[in-house]
Amino acid sequence: MRITTLNVNGLRAAERKGFREWIARCDPDVLCLQEVRAEEADVPADLWRPAGWEARWHPAQKKGYSGTAIWSRSSLPGTHTVGTGHARGDEEGRVIGVHLSDLDVWSVYMPSGSSGPDRQAWKVEYMAHIFPWLETILRSGRPALVCGDINIAHTAMDIKNAKGNAKNSGFLPEERAWLDRMVTLGWRDLFREANPTSQAYSWWSQRGQARANDIGWRIDHMWATPGVTVGAVTIERGAGLSDHAPVTAEIIVG
Repeated sequence: MRITTLNVNGLRAAERKGFREWIARCDPDVLCLQEVRAEEADVPADLWRPAGWEARWHPAQKKGYSGTAIWSRSSLPGTHTVGTGHARGDEEGRVIGVHLSDLDVWSVYMPSGSSGPDRQAWKVEYMAHIFPWLETILRSGRPALVCGDINIAHTAMDIKNAKGNAKNSGFLPEERAWLDRMVTLGWRDLFREANPTSQAYSWWSQRGQARANDIGWRIDHMWATPGVTVGAVTIERGAGLSDHAPVTAEIIVG
């Protein structure tokens, strides 16, 4: 089964850059989207309800902001869960999941704290909420993937300039420790598991020549429970749809 995650940085912008043509090339079975920044009235009907897919959306209440979606092939029937029960997080459309016959897949968009102390405080609050939710998923015993823009680079291998960013949101010691706790809990970073020595990134600043010079961060993640076997995991740096790159994993459940 092929699972792909992408922060589209605005679905309408990604559509203008060839989003649907890219899906046909990528050919995932499940597609997790973040920062869709759109409601049903904002996009063509055949994009909101694409043929051959069960597409579910969790737009933010604030127009043009945040939001997640999850698409699964119509041949993979499942049920859906919207949100995690956190009032502000659910208002911002931070999480949506699909429950297939033998796998749960969650699309998650963690807040960014880079714009100032108030945003960082919100990020820390949501991290504190999400961690028990992650524990509950593990305790269920169901094979599961948590995919999306986590807005944290875990180790020095996941960021171009570790020393220079040590005091910046997204690479703070307490944020990295939060991911360490995920590992201790039993979650597995599928990209790192499949690519133990690769220094590759999934997001680049739009300032300067960051992308051209590959000055990036790996903040788009796929985390799996023990019941998932991973094959290849790739970052499609040249997709050209967003300031983020799609991440795709080939997995086997069971």
